[in-house]
This record gives sequence, C-alpha cells and structure tokens, in this order.
Amino acid sequence: MRRKQNNRTKRSVDICMTVLLLCLMAYQVTGEAAHEWIGICMTVLVVIHQILNRRWYSAVFKGRYNPYRVLATAVNISLILSFGLTAFCGMSMSGHAVPFLYGMAKVSFARRMHLSMSHWAFVLMGAHIGLHIPMITAGLRLDGKKKRLLSAVFGCIAGIGLFLFLRNGMPAYLFFRVPFAFFDYGKPGGAVFLENILTLIFWTFIGAQAVSICRMPSGKEEDKKAPLIFIIIAVIIGLALNVIV
Repeated sequence: MRRKQNNRTKRSVDICMTVLLLCLMAYQVTGEAAHEWIGICMTVLVVIHQILNRRWYSAVFKGRYNPYRVLATAVNISLILSFGLTAFCGMSMSGHAVPFLYGMAKVSFARRMHLSMSHWAFVLMGAHIGLHIPMITAGLRLDGKKKRLLSAVFGCIAGIGLFLFLRNGMPAYLFFRVPFAFFDYGKPGGAVFLENILTLIFWTFIGAQAVSICRMPSGKEEDKKAPLIFIIIAVIIGLALNVIV
C-alpha cells in the first residue's frame, strides 16, 4: 500500500513538472515575473523529485549496466545537470522572484547558459518521459499490431513536433548559436502551448522507441528494425515539412 502511495506521489510530481515545463517554455504568454515564479516552483519540484527517487542514486554504482540502464542513467544525469544550471542561471538574473540572488554569475554568461540549458532540459525531459512510456502503457496489454499502429500514429505527430522544433530555432538555442530567444508575441497562447506539446512529443517518441530497441531480446534483430523505421519516418516528416512549409 505504501509503495502504491509513493508511486502516486511520484506520478503527481512528474505531471506537475511537465505542466510547469510547458509553462516555462511559453515565456511570451506568461511574462517575465510569472516565468520567474514558475521557475522557482519548478526548482522546488525538481528537488522533491530527487528526494522521492533517492534510492535510484544509491544504486547508480551497483549492479550490471545493460543498454537500457546506460541510456536511462545518461538521460537522467544530463537532465539533472541541465535543470540545475538552468535554475542557477535563472536566479542569477532574477528581478522578481529572488532579486537578492541577482549577479551570482555574470549576467551575459547566465543569459546564454540559461537559454541553452533550459532547452536542453526541455529535450531531455521529453526523452525522460519517453523512457517511462513502455512501463506506463504495459497495463493496456496491447498486442504487436496495436503497438505498431500507435507507434505509426505518434510517429506522424512526432514528425510535426520535429518540424516545429526546427522552425522555432531551438537547435540554435541548444548549441549557444544565439544570445537571445526570439518570441512571437502576436501568437495566441493556445498555439504556443500546442506547439510546445507537439515538440515535446517528438522527444518523448524518440525516448520510447529507444527503450524498445534497448530492451529487445537478443535474437530478435528483425524486430529492432520497427522502432528505427518509426524514428526515421518521424524525422523524414519533420524535415520534409521544414522544407515545404
């Protein structure tokens, strides 16, 4: 019973973190002051999330590492680091939530780092969610055909997410190619959130398909081609839309 309660608590925290992440990525909708306070709430939830998952840290250096565990560990550690740097740099520029921390780091450095790390956190959060999709959907007891059908549908949706990821210039933010974010303040708030959700779905889809590849039993190399094909389809759709639209 206690384990079920802990799992419910963890799931509630995960859902809240995802919602706050989408709000943080919608800066042009929330405005600067709300963005900072949402960031503080997100930081608190991240800390709570780490406390709830403290057993995971105690097992990092124990046991054998299969491909899935290597992938999950790399994503989780990278996500924690990106969250930490995003929070630190955001607080270093705060003018509303924690103005007494302003200047902890040079503002020019903090601005570029915050821009990059926040987008890395967004990408890695999507992948992190994707790593848990097989476990979440396990109770549905889907057969092979239904799983492939769902993968094909979400592959098409993920392709649209990749298109939006590229069109909105996110790769430039990830790799420090621009010092400032460019927002379309004339875009309706609903459209901003929808685009962010679709973009997140792309990275969630990539994470979920990666799990399918890593956990595929040995001797079933042919079955590993299906997740790769779905990823390729999503990428082709995204690139094609980026050229056409």
